[in-house]
Amino acid sequence: MPEGTSPATAASLALLSELTARGLRDVVVSPGSRSQALALAAAALETAGALTVHVRIDERSAAFFALGLAVETGVPAAVITTSGTAVANLHPAVLEAHHSMVPLILLTGDRPSELRGIRSNQTTRQPGMFASAVRLERDVEAPTGSAADVRRARDLAAEAMAAAAGDSLSGAGPVHLNLAFREPLSSALPPVEIERALGEATSSRSTESDAAPATPARRPRVLLERGPRTVVIAGHAAGPAAEELAHAGGWPLLAEVTSGSRYGRNLVVPYRVLLREPELGGRIERAIVFGHPTLSREVPALLQREDVEVVVVAPHGDDVYDPGRTARAVSAASVAEGAADRAWLGAWIVAARELLAAADLDAAPSLEDGHSHDPEARLRFAKTEFEAVRAPVDRARLVDAVWRATWPHDRLVLAASRLIREADTRVLGKKIRVHANRGLAGIDGTIATAHGMATASQRESDIGVTRVLLGDLALLHDVGSLLGGHDEPWPRLQLIVGNDRGGTIFDGLEVAASADRTAFDRVQYTPHDVDIAALATAYHWDHVRAVTRIQLDQALTSPRDRPVIIEVPLER
Repeated sequence: MPEGTSPATAASLALLSELTARGLRDVVVSPGSRSQALALAAAALETAGALTVHVRIDERSAAFFALGLAVETGVPAAVITTSGTAVANLHPAVLEAHHSMVPLILLTGDRPSELRGIRSNQTTRQPGMFASAVRLERDVEAPTGSAADVRRARDLAAEAMAAAAGDSLSGAGPVHLNLAFREPLSSALPPVEIERALGEATSSRSTESDAAPATPARRPRVLLERGPRTVVIAGHAAGPAAEELAHAGGWPLLAEVTSGSRYGRNLVVPYRVLLREPELGGRIERAIVFGHPTLSREVPALLQREDVEVVVVAPHGDDVYDPGRTARAVSAASVAEGAADRAWLGAWIVAARELLAAADLDAAPSLEDGHSHDPEARLRFAKTEFEAVRAPVDRARLVDAVWRATWPHDRLVLAASRLIREADTRVLGKKIRVHANRGLAGIDGTIATAHGMATASQRESDIGVTRVLLGDLALLHDVGSLLGGHDEPWPRLQLIVGNDRGGTIFDGLEVAASADRTAFDRVQYTPHDVDIAALATAYHWDHVRAVTRIQLDQALTSPRDRPVIIEVPLER
């Protein structure tokens, strides 16, 4: 270590250089004193072109922004914070990352051992704060300036990246490196030191074997016989494997809107209704489950039935979705040879089509009338078309418009609100990228997560928009995330806010029928009178108010130089 260099700076530079050499691309920084060496080393590495730094004032926003980056890229993003409550503010995103198996690396500054346990300012017990939610935790003693510090930092980086990526036993997830530092907490970083650290990290990485040790499969693969009447259930993040298995087996596909499987000819959109039908849901003998179903009561009810065999396909992770506690967990599934039960699949598809036709929002204009030479027919066509585009927007039309406007080069993020359930009941199949924080289905960090996804997805592309469909409470809960980093470019981002001025999702729960109305409104519905247009102005966002379908369609498709809040007033 060069003379005059702080041990904190030398160790931080070695750690971040090694993380960068192992694939880290993004570091999200929240300001703080104890973590200054980490933050300044990250900034220096950004200047050298080695990584990208994003700055967020609020640690909760920072963590969810990093979560969004990792969701989109599939590789860990790092979060740097100071000590004390700054670390505690990471907890909601850590829990979401744990349950959704998203890789994160938390680099938290802390006091050295001699300043712990004496009521030192801004000091709490940070080791163990995230308990079993992290794949790896290391409480790292303060560097002293020895050569061993650099070696230890590099070893830590290798261990952290491997643990965050996960394996067949744990799956990907968050990692916590709690890093103690003594004063002086930082020192200058000459460019030559940056180049040397990056060179050494790259050199050490190139001498390692790229072959990862083989991990034995924890769960067996299964060959599914064709006999039982089967449905394939695709929960959140199920991915294409669910659709592929349903197609191969000739079985109905019951895919949630954030499953990544909501497409294909076997898709059954109104699955909730049909699961309640004795002639369809009542005759199911086997359910094959992918991902994490969270959006209906009918699915867990099905999986708790004694007469239904449940197979859960879960290649990674300790937790298995098993509400009936009878599931057989497997790492993968394939279908045995034989003829598909066409009558079984056909009954589901026909019933689904009839329900969708009955629930069609607007009468479609007749194309024959539109091309007719009869003035009355052409007038009838124009009137029907005009009525459709001028119709007021309700929840069904809102989710329909957002879904129709979104294409494969876009991203769609759905908040934990009433609107995600509305979308799940009605939107048709489309192979687009849809995300929601469904690990714990929390309202936290929706805007920050979407901002991270948009930043990563648009980094090397000049097409595509990230749309966020959320309720007003989800907006207000994460309002601090409307503030980006100073001089950091904004991606193309739309927040489509269904504003019913409260939490109408609670109107559908049992409590609404039994509680005192005044008390219910105050503590469950939680009404507000926030001026969302003024909020947008304060954070330098554009704002559009869309009342009719044509206004909404124009707002969704109009190009903008700044992020926009599209406010859609809704009736309670």
